[in-house]
Amino acid sequence: MRDILTIAPLGRDGLEEILALSERSDLGRPLDGKGVALLFQKPSARTRSSMEMAVVQLGGHPVAIGKDEVGLGTRESVEDVARTLACYHAIVAARVIDHGDLVRMAAATATPVLNMLSDRAHPLQALADMLTVKQLLGTLEGARIAWVGDANNVCRSLAEACALLGVALKVASPEGYGLDERFDGVSQVADPAEAVAGAQIVYTDVWVSMGQDGEAETRRAAFAPYRVTPALMANSADAWFLHCLPARRGEEVAGEVIDSIRSAVWRQAENRMHTARGAMAWMLGARP
Repeated sequence: MRDILTIAPLGRDGLEEILALSERSDLGRPLDGKGVALLFQKPSARTRSSMEMAVVQLGGHPVAIGKDEVGLGTRESVEDVARTLACYHAIVAARVIDHGDLVRMAAATATPVLNMLSDRAHPLQALADMLTVKQLLGTLEGARIAWVGDANNVCRSLAEACALLGVALKVASPEGYGLDERFDGVSQVADPAEAVAGAQIVYTDVWVSMGQDGEAETRRAAFAPYRVTPALMANSADAWFLHCLPARRGEEVAGEVIDSIRSAVWRQAENRMHTARGAMAWMLGARP
């Protein structure tokens, strides 16, 4: 089964194969005449556009489905939704609130299931991140990344990828907002300046994600010392800046940083399409 629910089960070989496929533009049309279901419980800009274009590039037909069209787990059981979509599509991709729903979908059908985002993981973003770092630095070997802020689903998938590929990752978060598990090569600190010191990549994300509006005031107070500013970047090794977007300039990152010549956020966003293409080709059996 070639599901992609999180990064870790891919193993180093699987992850490297997907990245290699993502760098190729000659993958042919493995989806020729086939559909890919794109189920969205949460709204999306980059995920929907990148996935739809990746499906088209592989010769397939993307079918975007909103949460109200399905009623995942309410109008119809999670398992029955997966079984229904599997009748028509070569891949079922879903952007969900609860990671457990993805696990249930994958267990209900032999059709590959792709995680477009869950509360636990964002593997497609981690794939794009690793490809971007490789492009910026020329290699992933010995790369040093600093994550500043909330150790959320994006950070967790990044940590899994770094652990598999031997990339050093330092995560700086306030108490109560760090990673809830250990990963090889990943360390956690409280001081963002310590995390950024010597880093080649500095990465952050929003302080208040979708569904966390009730925590907004508390979160902004906790993360205020973790804003990525020019002064913080000065502690790094002339680092590149990454952000999975959308960004709130003046909150988690200063406008002078995200709009600087050392910001690679738009390359990172474009790579969402290339790695989505590589991931789906791999799920369908392609090899580099």
